[in-house]
Parts: sequence; structure tokens; C-alpha cells
Amino acid sequence: MSGGFGVVLGGELARSMGVREGDTVTLIAPSGQVTPAGVVPRLKQMTVVGTFDSGHFEYDSALVMLHQDDAAKIFRLEGPTGIRIKLKDLHQAREVALELSRSLSGDLLIHDWTRQNKTWFAAVQLEKRMMFIILTLIVAVAAFNLVSTLVMTVTDKRADIAILRTLGASPKSIMGIFVVQGAMIGVIGTFSGLLLGLGIALNIDVIVPALERLLNASFLPKDIYLISRMPSEPQYADIMPIVVISLVLAFLATIYPSWRASRVNPAEALRYE
Repeated sequence: MSGGFGVVLGGELARSMGVREGDTVTLIAPSGQVTPAGVVPRLKQMTVVGTFDSGHFEYDSALVMLHQDDAAKIFRLEGPTGIRIKLKDLHQAREVALELSRSLSGDLLIHDWTRQNKTWFAAVQLEKRMMFIILTLIVAVAAFNLVSTLVMTVTDKRADIAILRTLGASPKSIMGIFVVQGAMIGVIGTFSGLLLGLGIALNIDVIVPALERLLNASFLPKDIYLISRMPSEPQYADIMPIVVISLVLAFLATIYPSWRASRVNPAEALRYE
């Protein structure tokens, strides 16, 4: 409330200062006051009325909130010096900032969250691209394993393939059998991995703390990654490319083994049977 000179501290800041609700802290205003002894800083005793935890270390360790009327008296201002606008769609922040810069006049500084933490979000985008490349390579390795599995199956079933050929099966039908087999393995593996990944992603807020307690470790140090918990929000645009690439590579992996199966010579395969 106005006139109470109460402050709300970030949780990390309160813990580092060793204060809690009801304690008193001293606020030093950046602009001092002129006295016969010279310029001295202006001090004000403030009462801690609460703390907050936003989940972002940068805010929790350095942000202090107080009533705007109290702030105007302490800093000798006539009113607020800035306004923060919250949008329903955060991805429109840059467009809204540009529109405001065109429509408003005066000595104003307009910036959005994409510019305020530009370096951090650029690093996140880079990590996102690297994770996409890593996942694609993992899928490619799995496709090579599928190729080797089908090649071994073809080698093991040469006699059976030869019998089918002698009974009238065409090379095309033999090839189709192994294409379907490989494609089914790829489809089952892809969707099993998709369900497992979604299950972990949707419950990451439970899994990570449990692993940290079990291993007595911290996967996300607050002072390094700036966040205190593992955020997870599966996006359709991120998931579908990996699923499509997995299915395409699984299908392509079946072509060579299936072609080899269709080229089996019945006479040669049954010679030693």
C-alpha cells in the first residue's frame, strides 16, 4: 500500500541478504542530496512485506518491487518513467514494438523481450538447431542398424526365399515383403519413441527433480542457466520434422536389403540345403 514503504524482494536476493518477511532493509537512492558536508546518499528504511520466485535467476536475485507512489517519493520523480505492456501472443512483441516506435513521438526508449535478452535467446536458437542435427544423426544411425538387421534376415532366410521363388513368387513380391517388414519396424520404432519422448517431456517437471534428489546433483545451476527448473513445451513444428525424417530414413533403409532379397538365385540358395 502507498505510504507504507514496503518492498517485495526476489527470493534469491532475500536469501542472499538473510532477510525474510517483516525484516527491515535499507534502500540507498542512486541520486544523493547536497548538504553542507557535501553530497551524501539518501537512505530509506524499508520493510520486507513479501518475496517472490519467478523461476528466472536474473530477476529473483536482483529485482525489488515497491509501490509506485513510494518509489516516486524516494527517487524524487513525478511519476512512472516506464510502462511495461503484456501481450496475449508473446511472438508479436517485435511487431508491436516497431508499431509503437512509429506511432509514438518524444524521447522514448522502446524495446521488447527479444532485444532485451538477445544473446541468451540466440544461444537457445543455436542449441535448438544443434539438437535437431544430433537427433537426425541418431535417427540415421538407427536406420543403418535397420539396414544391417534386414541384411542379416535376408541372409538367414535365403532358403525360404528360394522356396517362394520356386513356388512362383516374383522378385517384386519378394522385395515387397522385406520393404513392408522394414517399414513396419521403422513405424513401430518411430511412434514408440514419439510416445516415450512425449511422456518424458510432459512430465519433465517431476522427472528432473527426482533425478536431482537421487543423484544429489543440479542439472540446471541457477547462476549459469538463469532458470531454476527445466521448461518443457512440446511443439508440433519441432516434433513433426523428426518424425517425418525417421519414417523416410526407415523406408529408404529397406530398399537395399529388399533388392538383395529379390535377387536371390533359387538354385544357388538350395544347393546346400
